[in-house]
This record gives sequence, C-alpha cells and structure tokens, in this order.
Amino acid sequence: MTLPNKLTLGRIMVIPVMVILYYIPWFQDRSHIAFANVSWLYIAEVILFALASLTDFLDGYLARKKQLITTFGKFADPLADKILTFSAMTILMLDGHWPFWVFVIILVREFMVSGIRLVAAQRKNETIAAGWVGKFKTFTTMIAIIVLFFGGAHQGVEITGLVLAYISCLLTVISGVLYFWHSKDVILEEI
Repeated sequence: MTLPNKLTLGRIMVIPVMVILYYIPWFQDRSHIAFANVSWLYIAEVILFALASLTDFLDGYLARKKQLITTFGKFADPLADKILTFSAMTILMLDGHWPFWVFVIILVREFMVSGIRLVAAQRKNETIAAGWVGKFKTFTTMIAIIVLFFGGAHQGVEITGLVLAYISCLLTVISGVLYFWHSKDVILEEI
C-alpha cells in the first residue's frame, strides 16, 4: 500500500474517533474548559480535524509528486475528505455553531459534483479535476470549521467563523455552477 493511501486510511480512521468523542459523557459536559472558554471536546476535535486535514494536502502532494496515484486513492481520498468535513460540520451544527442551511447547500453541491464525476467517468472515461474555486472552497471550509470550534472563546471568533462559513457557502455555489458549466456536455449529452 502506498504512503498516500495509508494517509487517506488514517484520515478515515480519525472520523469515528471524532464522533465517539462527541458522545463521551465527560466531553459532553461543556463545563470542562481547557482554556479561554473552549471545552476539552473542541480542543480534541480541532486537533484531530487539523491533523486529518493536513494529511489531505500531504497525500495528494505525495501521490502527484511521486506518481503514486491509484484507483483506491482516486476513490477513497475525496470520500474521506467529504466524510471528515461533514462529520466536523455536524458536530458544530448539533451545538448550534454551524448554520443548518449552509450545511445543506454544501451537501447538495457535493452530491451534484459526485454525480457529475460518475457520469463523466462512465460516459467519457475521463476525470474532471477540481478547479481553483473548489480548492479554495475546501480550504475556506476547513478554516471555518477550525475557527468555529474556538467560537465559544469569544464572540468575535464566532462571528469570524460564521463569516468564513458563509464565504465557504458562496464559494460552494460558485464552484458547483462552474463545475456544472464545464461538464454540461457530459450532463446534457442525451437530453
């Protein structure tokens, strides 16, 4: 197994740990504050999410640089990213820090893009790469999640995180439209 694929598997293994931590009674008691009004749960979640997010950038870089791109990696890497991101957003949403409507817009876009990729792979046997807007959207979403985990520390931090979440949502819509536009020949082929 290649190193990029091991990093992807490591990212996948972090996801259930994040979810399990959320349901441990000691962590659910938000009176257990680590520092600056931030709970130990959120400190643990930020550490896990940040490390897993770093492996996302690292595995892609290594796969391209060392030509270690595999079919498993093409499948598992984007799936791991989506599950990791949606798990963190769900935790924040359950605690009232991530707007539900932003969650839904991002979810719909991800389903749409995944569907387009499947159609493109079947019809044209091609891969549609993510554009710079999509990559910036992913980066902004990850930063918004990290900031919102610290949102309880100060109202300004919470507002900053929400602004980043809204920017992420806007970039999500723009990248989804661009993705659809660049793939319209594949999508509208048999209408």
